[in-house]
Formats: sequence, C-alpha cells, structure tokens
Amino acid sequence: MRVRYAFLLLSLLNLPAQAADSKVIDADAGFPEGPLVKDGTLYYAQYGAHKINRWDGAASTVLWSKDGCGPSAVIAMGAGFAVTCYDSGEMVRISATGETIDAQAKDSSGAALVGPNDGTPDGKGGIYFTTSGPWEPAPIMGRVLHMAPDGTIREVANDLHYANGVALGPDGLRLYVNESEAGRVISFKVEADGTLTDRRLFVRLSALDEPPDAYPDGIKFGPDGNLYIGLYSAGRIVVADKDGKLVRKIEVPSAAAPNLTFSADGKTIYITAVDDKSAAPYKGKVYAIGNE
Repeated sequence: MRVRYAFLLLSLLNLPAQAADSKVIDADAGFPEGPLVKDGTLYYAQYGAHKINRWDGAASTVLWSKDGCGPSAVIAMGAGFAVTCYDSGEMVRISATGETIDAQAKDSSGAALVGPNDGTPDGKGGIYFTTSGPWEPAPIMGRVLHMAPDGTIREVANDLHYANGVALGPDGLRLYVNESEAGRVISFKVEADGTLTDRRLFVRLSALDEPPDAYPDGIKFGPDGNLYIGLYSAGRIVVADKDGKLVRKIEVPSAAAPNLTFSADGKTIYITAVDDKSAAPYKGKVYAIGNE
C-alpha cells in the first residue's frame, strides 16, 4: 500500500503544469521563435513572416525585416543584435534601432552557413550560434560557430545531428546544445579562448518522460538555474535540473512550443508557440506566463 501511495505522489508531482495564468501578447505571429528580453523589452523572430518584432509591454512592432531571411533567433550582441537567417543562410548584425550593419553567409574558412538557427551571448561581447544543416535527418552536418565582437566567424564544433537551441550555462563554464534529430541535449566545456572541448551527453528527452519522437528546439536557463527545453513536437516546455532530472512541465494550448525566454525579474516566461505546423506562414502565438 505504501508503494502504491508513493507512486501516486510521484505521478502527481510530475503532472504537466497548465498555463492557467497565460496571456497572449501576439495572437497572429508567423512561427515565432528565438526570443530575448533586453532592457525590459521583448524581442522575437517571426520565421514565417521574415521579421524581428519588439514588444514593449503594450504593443508589438516590427524592428527589422528581410524577405527570404527566415529568421529563427534574435541574439543580443554589443549595442545591437545578431539575427540567424535560417532560409537565406546568413548571420545578420543589426543596430538597436533595426538598421542592417552587415550580413555573412560563410565562416572564416569559407564554409557556407547552412541553416543558422539559434544563438547565445558568450559573455565576452561575442556569441555562439548553431547551424542545423538540412531539415532532413541526413546528412548529419550541424555545427556550432562563434562570432567574435568584430564579426569574425569560426567553427568550434561539428558533426551534430541537427544542432538547434544553444545556451551558455549559468557559470559560463559549459555550453549546452540541442541535437533535435537525436532527441537530446549535449554540453561542451568552454575553454578560455572560446573553443569547445569535452563533449558530453546532458540528457535524452526520453529520460524526461517524453516520447521517442520528442523534438527539442530552443533552450534557456531560468533564474532557478534549471534548463528549460522548448519542444517542437508538442506545446510544452520541459524543465530539467543541473543533473538532467525532470523538475516540471509547462503546457500551452498550441501544437508546438519551440522556444522561450524570461523577463528581467524572472517572474514571467515568454513562450513562442506554433499552432499550424502544416504550411507557411505557420500561424502561432507568443504567450506571457507567470513563473512563480
């Protein structure tokens, strides 16, 4: 009997948290992705609409747009931002007011940027970003690259099975990367010169009570030190602790919840979600959810 009650308690603890206090702040977004909060303003990409939007707490307006870009993330870099143009295979730097500074389609070795997807500041003025390679499961050609403050791009990891979400750990010592087609998150040690070593498995989504076809997309570390994993395969955010153990799940009423970010005080989670995954512009929403 004790075993039965213990099992019931554990099951209740692992129930998904319904986003009862959610608020829709953009009800007509085209595949919203790659959000961040900077100086109290929310920025997010619209992959399906080829735009970067900003939301000031009252209204959402367009900061930047480029036909054919297919932006999947906006990343804080210096006084402005870097944008991953997934469709056009470019990394674009823009100013804080939305002017294009430059665009690059190759790294320093001359290799093309195939499917730039997500990025994260390196804490030193530059950024790490992923290139996924083709959407199809093969060939495996995902990479992690580093862009220095002067715009120089170099490869720091390769042979990744659709490299996607990327986040620097809270202590800055390890970089975490989603391998979407492999259904897992891996990590690397960050060396003093920015190179990556000591590649390790952090967690498989199957170990977080997700089905075999679970598809991790964007990742962010929360103010609690846990890793929040957005799913393209479900309208759900999965939260894992520093040891890769399940903490909780956050549900939104959409088909997919590929990415997220946090308000400056950590009390709000902004979730980018997709309702229609069947065809462009991939209609979706941006949610604001209390994080108490």
